[in-house]
Amino acid sequence: MHYKSPYPPLPPVPDCNVHDFLFSSPALTDPEDKLILIDPLNGKNWHKNEFKERVFDCATALVTAESEGGLGFSPEGEMVGIMSTNCLEYITLVHSLFRVAIPFSLIPSGATAFELDHLFRTSEATRLFVHPSLLPQALEAAQKLGLPDDRIYVLEGRVKGRVTLADAIREARKRNVPRVPSKPVKRDTLGYLVFSSGTSGLPKAVMVSQRNVIASLMQAAVVGTLDTPRPILETYPLISLGFLPIYHSYGLHFVAIRSIWLTIPVVLIPKWNVDLVLDLIPKYRISILTMTPPAILQFVNHKRVKEVDLSSLVSTGSGAAHLPQKLAKTFKSLFKNVEVVAEGYGMSECTISATRAPPASYGGPKPGSVGLLLPGVEARVVRDDGTLAGPNEPGELWLKGENVALGYWRNEKASKETFVDGWLRTGDRFRIEADGHLYFVERSKDVLKVSGAQVSPTEIENALLAYPERLIADVTVAGVSGGRTKDEKVPRAWVVLTEEGRKKGERAVVEALHAWVQKNLSKFKWLRGGIEVVDEIPKNPTGKVLRRVLQDRYEQQLQAQQKAPQAKL
Repeated sequence: MHYKSPYPPLPPVPDCNVHDFLFSSPALTDPEDKLILIDPLNGKNWHKNEFKERVFDCATALVTAESEGGLGFSPEGEMVGIMSTNCLEYITLVHSLFRVAIPFSLIPSGATAFELDHLFRTSEATRLFVHPSLLPQALEAAQKLGLPDDRIYVLEGRVKGRVTLADAIREARKRNVPRVPSKPVKRDTLGYLVFSSGTSGLPKAVMVSQRNVIASLMQAAVVGTLDTPRPILETYPLISLGFLPIYHSYGLHFVAIRSIWLTIPVVLIPKWNVDLVLDLIPKYRISILTMTPPAILQFVNHKRVKEVDLSSLVSTGSGAAHLPQKLAKTFKSLFKNVEVVAEGYGMSECTISATRAPPASYGGPKPGSVGLLLPGVEARVVRDDGTLAGPNEPGELWLKGENVALGYWRNEKASKETFVDGWLRTGDRFRIEADGHLYFVERSKDVLKVSGAQVSPTEIENALLAYPERLIADVTVAGVSGGRTKDEKVPRAWVVLTEEGRKKGERAVVEALHAWVQKNLSKFKWLRGGIEVVDEIPKNPTGKVLRRVLQDRYEQQLQAQQKAPQAKL
């Protein structure tokens, strides 16, 4: 079947600059001295007008010629890489780049030197802003790429001999450089690149247009008008906690974009830290907590959680990965003023979200459902043979809408495979009930979700094959049981040894490969499911790896071990 959103239609999306759309928001008529950005660790507080003025001056500094005190960014042909943990200047830079319509690439802050080589080459960054703590690995990767040293800047803080974002803003103000206006954009003007593994393979750079961003905001606005007013918000004013990484679509939109659009104050911290979060909720009377399933799991199991005053929380939700219902129920039970743990479904390829839990006027959330299609979004559920599935029948979810991204940067093959005739093939299996509610079934793609982050088996395979000594002749990686939740899979490798590998010995090879992966890949990509030596990797007649054969065999072995009687000591 073909499904359309039950919500009111999406109004025509204007071809305007994201900056203009955001800064003309009715919410921005709030008092100029309204506090909107709070750094609890460094004691910085920015009010609405202070932030707005900073964005204007930062945008001006970026494009002003170096001879006139600016950084000399070109209006065309630039790609600004941003590699940092969360900080106030990250948000300043994002909004400034939107204003001058220069695209940026979001580089994961936890990427290793091995991963950065691929990320930098893929994004083709011409400039780079880096947090001081990440400068050594960024410089190493940039040098390999051939990025000139004078095009690498410090985002926040100070590093001797290197220009910072604050320096650039200060110089523009000192010289009274005339402020540049926002730059007009076209329908397909690129807004930013965000990395995603798509349905398979190495991380790819998703091209999100400025129009895509505006469409996603308008979708949220249409649904927002249907919400029933909540008197409790008079007692607990809106203030959110921003720990979601801004380099991720979820964090970029909920921490750096929507908070500014709605002028909701954000208490910003560099990254998730459950002890710090439990300290900050009562201190700042946090009322909005946007979470991920791994963070929720840590939260509910923390020894202090029942001792902390959580009464200020009135709104919370989960994203980035599927949230098991039992965990959602346990999480909700901690709060006396939270009506529901909101869930939705999205991915970078559809900017941020495609579904959302409905408001009470549309029946409210249903247990286990990720909600209804957002305004203007259409869907298909497709069987393996390419035909359309019926109501409540599982199949691959295809999506269409103004929020579907432009494609993959400099990757025509992957774009053609994923973006088909205006439809986005999500690679995820869903069923849709007759009333329009969507239910996640499983991931049909090879890509795993570990701790809410995408893990590409291909990327791990490539890392293993890059081991300096020729110890393995073949390898495959797939997800197996062992994650923090019942639904989460962790990566496991099956390897075929070379003659050199057999001489070294299975145990020594496995230890060496584990050490190599832990040195070169981020922690969430480590082989927590183990490494198994096999005689051969099963493949079909065309050479496609039969991962399911290996996965099923492992799960059967695991079940047998769990059922076996334990020896008494």
